[in-house]
Amino acid sequence: MNKNQKIVIFGAAGVLLCLIGLVIWLIVSNNGSTQAAYDAQARADSLAVVNDQLILTNEFNQLNNEFSQFEGQEIKLDNDSLVQKYNQARMKVEGLIQELNAEKAKTAKSQKDIAAMRNKISRLEAEIGTLKGIVRHYLEEIKRLGDENTGLKQEVQQQQARNQELSTQVTQATASNAELTQTVQRAKMLNITGVSFSAYNKKGKVEKNITKAKSLGVHFTVSPNNTAAAGMKTFYMRILTPEGSLLGGGGSFTIDGRSVEATASRSVEYANDELPLTIYWDVNTTLTPGDYTVEVFADGHRLASRHFQMKK
Repeated sequence: MNKNQKIVIFGAAGVLLCLIGLVIWLIVSNNGSTQAAYDAQARADSLAVVNDQLILTNEFNQLNNEFSQFEGQEIKLDNDSLVQKYNQARMKVEGLIQELNAEKAKTAKSQKDIAAMRNKISRLEAEIGTLKGIVRHYLEEIKRLGDENTGLKQEVQQQQARNQELSTQVTQATASNAELTQTVQRAKMLNITGVSFSAYNKKGKVEKNITKAKSLGVHFTVSPNNTAAAGMKTFYMRILTPEGSLLGGGGSFTIDGRSVEATASRSVEYANDELPLTIYWDVNTTLTPGDYTVEVFADGHRLASRHFQMKK
């Protein structure tokens, strides 16, 4: 082998070594770039998962707040099945969030980790969708019950108004009946006129000196009244002295539900015609001059009350 051949052989070997080194460098460089790209993609995927988790967690918190605002209100559902379903779904969501938080705490994540988190994100999204459906149904039930309660309240108010109107009508009718009853009673009540009061001596003559009176007499006339019940009527007389004491001895009678003492009484037949009548009382005590009060009663009514000045 001559010198020129050696130069060619060594030159070719040097070029070959350079090519081999270049290939090796390219391979190493390419592997580094691929790893860097892989790491960058893994970080991007991890951040995307974290962002999705954050969005879903915020949505979950909003659902919880919305549900809790209506859960404690006065309107109650017929059963708590919706609340039970919501609590069950909520527990699943909270478990998934805790798992994702634990995954998030890891410093490195492989594609397998990212895929697992993606799967949990999908499950979380599905469970939150279930929560949305339950909340929507719950709110629809509350609105329905609220509308029913509003309708019932309106019916109750209308019924109360009708009852009040009926009560007013009954009160008015009762008052009218009471007034009518009083009118009828007044129409049936006997009426007397010409009430007079006289003192008499032992000969039955009118005595002007009250201190010498042996008897007292109250005279009046019963007016005709076809509305009054005919038959036997008892008239009671009360005489009060100037000192305010009752001249008694005539028994008692009832008026306004209480028993009242009488000075004297007289029973006569009343035929709805005019009837003159005098009731006498025998003096059994010392009489004094002054103002005497005379009252006449019949059928539980006071027919007259008069004052008479008697002199000595």
